[in-house]
Amino acid sequence: MKDNRFIVWSSILFLLALTACKSEFERIRASGDAELLYKKANEYYEKEQYQRAQTLYELVLSSFRGRKEAEDIYFRYANTYYQLQQYILGAYYYKNFSQTYTSSPLREEADFMSAYCNYKLSPVFRLDQSYSLKAIEELQLFVNTYPRSERVAECNRLIDEMRAKLERKAYDEGQLYFNLRMYQAATKVFENLLRDFPETRNVEQVRYMIVRSAYLLAENSVVSRQQERYEEALEKTNRFLARFPNGRYTKEINGYKIVSQRKLNQFNNVGYQN
Repeated sequence: MKDNRFIVWSSILFLLALTACKSEFERIRASGDAELLYKKANEYYEKEQYQRAQTLYELVLSSFRGRKEAEDIYFRYANTYYQLQQYILGAYYYKNFSQTYTSSPLREEADFMSAYCNYKLSPVFRLDQSYSLKAIEELQLFVNTYPRSERVAECNRLIDEMRAKLERKAYDEGQLYFNLRMYQAATKVFENLLRDFPETRNVEQVRYMIVRSAYLLAENSVVSRQQERYEEALEKTNRFLARFPNGRYTKEINGYKIVSQRKLNQFNNVGYQN
């Protein structure tokens, strides 16, 4: 019985404390006292109560415009959006800070955080990669602008991570076209992948898919297009074999080469043509 009374009183005290705390915040917010709002915003910020800090900073931004405190207020205001995982607005306010306070010692950090917010918005590789592209662009700009920054190594790592994601998306797109028997589209996607990601570690796999797609395109084409497409397939097989003479797909690619050459010999045979 005593235990139950203790639990009840503890709950009541907790609710009273919560209500008092809320009332204090509401009283501060409605005070209109810029100095008090600024002071309390900093206190909430240091306690990692970012939602309350954000609300109070927003109220005093205009009051401190032109004063030395404005720079610190704006940067912390931007940072509250990041801390609350509101990355779109975080990127916007960090960028705005950088463009407003061009000589600030915090500008470098703001430029990095703007890019990093876009990195945090980057979704899994199957989804639209607009934010990944934007993050890569901003991170590369940061590296170019601050080549001696201690953040450069981190930027390069994040760029590599997102490029790997873009590469994976491109490969899956090519594989999808291949599975749908859209071999011409698959060939184009795989070739673009090699152009956009020349450093890929999957170059043998991608080139294998290029050859396979080109060969199956020729095999499934109407007769009037077969000669041209077998020539293209043979060119791609020769290019693959020159680069990977002892690769894991060499035996299969040699098979495509033999068939392609046989088909072309038939096309070039006058009797066959007649």
